[in-house]
Amino acid sequence: MFTGIIQSIGRIHEFEARGGDARMVIMGGGLDFSDVASGDSIAVDGVCLTAVALAPDRFTVDVSAETLRVTAGFVPGAEVNLEKALRLADRLGGHLVSGHVDGVGAVHRFAPVGESHLLEIDAPAELARYIIRKGSITVNGVSLTVNAVAGARFALNLIPHTLEMTTLKHLQAGSRVNLEVDMIARYVERLAQFMPAQFTHATDKD
Repeated sequence: MFTGIIQSIGRIHEFEARGGDARMVIMGGGLDFSDVASGDSIAVDGVCLTAVALAPDRFTVDVSAETLRVTAGFVPGAEVNLEKALRLADRLGGHLVSGHVDGVGAVHRFAPVGESHLLEIDAPAELARYIIRKGSITVNGVSLTVNAVAGARFALNLIPHTLEMTTLKHLQAGSRVNLEVDMIARYVERLAQFMPAQFTHATDKD
C-alpha cells in the first residue's frame, strides 16, 4: 500500500527488454533505501514494483508484459515519481493507494491558472463512474483531489508545491498518465451488487 505522497523524483537509468517483459534500473533521486530490502515494493509513477536489487543510489525492478500493457509505459532517461511502501505507523497524507493501475488517461489540457495549474484528463470510459467531484484519484502515483467532472473528463488543480515535488510539471496535451481510482468506490460498487433490493431502491411511504 501507498499514500500517493511522492518521496522522490527518480530517473530510468537502464531499460532492458526481455521478451515481452523488461528489467529496469532506476536512480533513486536521493530516496533513502536504508529501510528497504530486496523484495520490498516501490511505486514507480504509481505502479507497484518489486525491488529485486538495491544499491545506495538506485534499485532494479522486473516489469511483466502485463504491467507494460496496462500502464502508460516507461521510457529510458525519463523522470519518474517514487514512493516507498506505506508502513502502519506512517501518516496517511494522501489516500490509500494500491499501486495497481486501473487505466491510462490522456491529458486534454494543462495550463497555468494564477499560481497553480489546471490539469484536465480524459479517463477511460469504464473508469468514469468511479471519479467524483472532491473525490480522490492517483495520477502517475500522485494523490490528487478531483475538482470537476464532465463525463469521462475530470479536472484537477495542481499547486506549485505539487509541481515542484513531482514529474507532473512535464505533462502536456496528449501525455499518457497512469490512473488509479479510489479503491473505496470500487468496494462500494461491489457491495451494492449484493444488497437486498429494498436497500438499493427508494420507496414512497406516503
